[in-house]
Amino acid sequence: MAIVDTSALTEHSHVERHGKVTQSILGPNTGVAEGEVTASLLGPFVGFHHQALLIAALWPEGKGNVAYGANIGSNHTSKAPDQELWPGEGVFFGLGVNIKYPSDFTRAPYSIFAMGVNALAQKLTFPFSLINTPAAVYKGVSPAYNEIRPAWLLTDNMYTLRRNEEKFKKRNKAKRTTFDFDVFRPHIVDLMIDARNRLLEVTEVKDLYTDKDIRGLGKNYMLEESRLKAIEAYTFYIKYYALLGLKRKVEELLDSGSKEQIADLISRPSSDLRWEHQRRILKTELRGNDVAEGLRLLAEMQEKVARDVEKSKEKDDRRGCRIIDDYEVVHPSASNDAFVLDTWRQTRKMQNQIEELLSKL
Repeated sequence: MAIVDTSALTEHSHVERHGKVTQSILGPNTGVAEGEVTASLLGPFVGFHHQALLIAALWPEGKGNVAYGANIGSNHTSKAPDQELWPGEGVFFGLGVNIKYPSDFTRAPYSIFAMGVNALAQKLTFPFSLINTPAAVYKGVSPAYNEIRPAWLLTDNMYTLRRNEEKFKKRNKAKRTTFDFDVFRPHIVDLMIDARNRLLEVTEVKDLYTDKDIRGLGKNYMLEESRLKAIEAYTFYIKYYALLGLKRKVEELLDSGSKEQIADLISRPSSDLRWEHQRRILKTELRGNDVAEGLRLLAEMQEKVARDVEKSKEKDDRRGCRIIDDYEVVHPSASNDAFVLDTWRQTRKMQNQIEELLSKL
């Protein structure tokens, strides 16, 4: 009950339940149902399960979602149907979203367009953002502008971000394609560093900012509170990514019997490209080159990550119980959620591993 016309479906992609795909390519593990995809390239793990529209989208990074009623296809300017969209990795288009073309979100990976957002043509360059309808009207700001909260997934929705990593690993059926499932990897961390630096470059503190004040905000406004929270969140996860590399490198050196190389590990350049990327971040972000201190900091940071995962799920519990009388009867609490429990198990495992590493240094 689907139509596929002049298109290519790669391994373990599918079209079903009256879905329509025309002149497009679907990446591995991507599915289209009920909606319409035309003249687009969809990368891996794109979820497109309900009535929605996607036209002229270049989305090779994939790992995103198109919800019911999303109209992502204003590629016709009344002059010619020649406009395009670059969604970017992990971007989530919510219920009833309207996206105007041309737009580029490739430097804002894992961002969410909340339900009912009407987004003007724009370029966003802040990863992990929430773009939401404006909560108030501000003098000097167009009423067509939405509110952006950079790094919102890092501050308020870590459950979704960490769950996505595990979800894609479990759902992967492709045998001829390899994927890097890590959200925090060099390319995305570099985007976070760039975003944080632009937030820090503000010379005149205001209650509200637009793209005229900070490059990359697109056709949105940002509040000062959001700027400060984003700086803190970007900094935390930049360090976290680099310290994960430190732990991995210490383990490798101990396993190979090269303990003597650990003392100057942070100060010594390496031919391991990912570790060199992480090492340079540590040189900039840490106060010194003490490996043991870095490992202890990682154990503390991992505790916060797990706590934030649970807290982000608890918000659903509190809201649900206020609205649905028997919500807590049929929904497991955050403390009993399978993914939250697994996150805490992984956290304790990592902390035990770090204690063991410290005992060997």
